[in-house]
Amino acid sequence: MGDTSHHDERIAKMTFASVYPHYVTKVEKKSRTKEELHQVIEWLTGYDEKALHKIIEAKTNFETFFKEATLNQNAHLIKGVICGYRVEDITNTTTQSVRYLDKLVDELAKGRKMEKILRS
Repeated sequence: MGDTSHHDERIAKMTFASVYPHYVTKVEKKSRTKEELHQVIEWLTGYDEKALHKIIEAKTNFETFFKEATLNQNAHLIKGVICGYRVEDITNTTTQSVRYLDKLVDELAKGRKMEKILRS
Protein backbone atom coordinates (compact mmCIF):
# COMPACT_ATOMS: atom_id res chain seq x y z
CA MET A 1 0.00 0.00 0.00
CA GLY A 2 3.02 2.34 0.11
CA ASP A 3 3.64 5.10 2.61
CA THR A 4 0.32 6.49 3.78
CA SER A 5 1.55 8.23 6.95
CA HIS A 6 0.56 11.70 5.68
CA HIS A 7 -2.87 10.38 4.72
CA ASP A 8 -3.25 8.66 8.12
CA GLU A 9 -2.24 11.83 9.96
CA ARG A 10 -4.73 13.92 7.98
CA ILE A 11 -7.56 11.50 8.79
CA ALA A 12 -6.62 11.39 12.49
CA LYS A 13 -6.76 15.20 12.77
CA MET A 14 -10.07 15.54 10.89
CA THR A 15 -13.00 16.25 13.20
CA PHE A 16 -16.02 14.01 13.42
CA ALA A 17 -18.16 17.18 13.34
CA SER A 18 -16.79 18.08 9.89
CA VAL A 19 -17.76 14.70 8.40
CA TYR A 20 -21.00 13.95 10.25
CA PRO A 21 -23.22 16.28 8.14
CA HIS A 22 -21.97 14.50 5.00
CA TYR A 23 -22.95 11.14 6.50
CA VAL A 24 -26.43 12.48 7.27
CA THR A 25 -26.85 13.94 3.77
CA LYS A 26 -25.62 10.75 2.12
CA VAL A 27 -28.05 8.45 3.94
CA GLU A 28 -31.04 10.81 3.76
CA LYS A 29 -30.57 11.24 -0.02
CA LYS A 30 -31.07 7.49 -0.27
CA SER A 31 -34.23 7.48 1.89
CA ARG A 32 -32.50 6.24 5.04
CA THR A 33 -32.84 8.08 8.34
CA LYS A 34 -30.61 9.90 10.76
CA GLU A 35 -31.82 7.42 13.41
CA GLU A 36 -30.54 4.53 11.30
CA LEU A 37 -27.22 6.35 10.90
CA HIS A 38 -27.01 6.78 14.68
CA GLN A 39 -27.79 3.08 15.14
CA VAL A 40 -24.88 2.18 12.84
CA ILE A 41 -22.51 4.60 14.60
CA GLU A 42 -23.55 3.29 18.02
CA TRP A 43 -23.07 -0.33 16.89
CA LEU A 44 -19.51 0.42 15.73
CA THR A 45 -18.38 2.82 18.47
CA GLY A 46 -20.69 2.46 21.46
CA TYR A 47 -21.54 6.18 21.29
CA ASP A 48 -25.22 6.93 21.81
CA GLU A 49 -26.94 10.06 20.47
CA LYS A 50 -26.12 12.10 23.59
CA ALA A 51 -22.42 11.19 23.35
CA LEU A 52 -22.38 12.02 19.62
CA HIS A 53 -23.86 15.45 20.36
CA LYS A 54 -21.04 16.14 22.85
CA ILE A 55 -18.41 14.91 20.38
CA ILE A 56 -19.79 17.18 17.67
CA GLU A 57 -19.91 20.19 20.02
CA ALA A 58 -16.35 19.54 21.21
CA LYS A 59 -15.11 19.15 17.61
CA THR A 60 -13.38 15.91 18.58
CA ASN A 61 -10.91 14.62 16.01
CA PHE A 62 -11.11 11.07 14.68
CA GLU A 63 -8.02 9.95 16.59
CA THR A 64 -9.66 10.83 19.92
CA PHE A 65 -13.09 9.73 18.70
CA PHE A 66 -11.90 6.18 18.10
CA LYS A 67 -9.40 6.09 20.98
CA GLU A 68 -12.28 6.72 23.41
CA ALA A 69 -14.76 4.49 21.56
CA THR A 70 -15.53 0.88 22.39
CA LEU A 71 -15.16 -0.66 18.96
CA ASN A 72 -17.66 -3.44 18.36
CA GLN A 73 -16.11 -6.89 18.70
CA ASN A 74 -17.46 -7.77 15.24
CA ALA A 75 -15.94 -4.74 13.50
CA HIS A 76 -13.31 -7.04 11.98
CA LEU A 77 -16.13 -8.58 9.93
CA ILE A 78 -16.42 -5.33 7.94
CA LYS A 79 -14.69 -6.04 4.66
CA GLY A 80 -14.50 -4.52 1.21
CA VAL A 81 -13.08 -1.56 -0.64
CA ILE A 82 -13.58 2.03 0.43
CA CYS A 83 -11.73 4.99 -1.10
CA GLY A 84 -9.60 2.55 -3.09
CA TYR A 85 -8.37 0.58 -0.05
CA ARG A 86 -9.45 -2.78 1.32
CA VAL A 87 -10.55 -1.94 4.87
CA GLU A 88 -9.27 -5.26 6.19
CA ASP A 89 -5.74 -4.47 4.90
CA ILE A 90 -5.38 -0.99 6.44
CA THR A 91 -2.66 -1.14 9.11
CA ASN A 92 -3.23 2.19 10.88
CA THR A 93 -5.94 1.53 13.48
CA THR A 94 -7.46 5.04 13.38
CA THR A 95 -7.62 5.08 9.59
CA GLN A 96 -9.06 1.57 9.56
CA SER A 97 -11.73 2.54 12.10
CA VAL A 98 -12.70 5.63 10.08
CA ARG A 99 -12.93 3.47 6.95
CA TYR A 100 -15.05 0.93 8.84
CA LEU A 101 -17.46 3.76 9.59
CA ASP A 102 -17.35 4.98 5.99
CA LYS A 103 -18.09 1.45 4.76
CA LEU A 104 -21.07 1.09 7.11
CA VAL A 105 -22.47 4.46 6.01
CA ASP A 106 -22.07 3.39 2.36
CA GLU A 107 -23.89 0.14 3.03
CA LEU A 108 -26.71 2.02 4.76
CA ALA A 109 -26.99 4.47 1.85
CA LYS A 110 -27.04 1.60 -0.64
CA GLY A 111 -30.12 0.15 1.03
CA ARG A 112 -28.52 -2.85 2.67
CA LYS A 113 -30.59 -4.44 5.43
CA MET A 114 -29.70 -3.32 8.95
CA GLU A 115 -29.06 -6.92 10.11
CA LYS A 116 -26.38 -7.26 7.42
CA ILE A 117 -24.84 -3.85 8.14
CA LEU A 118 -24.59 -4.62 11.85
CA ARG A 119 -23.03 -8.03 11.15
CA SER A 120 -25.62 -9.81 13.27
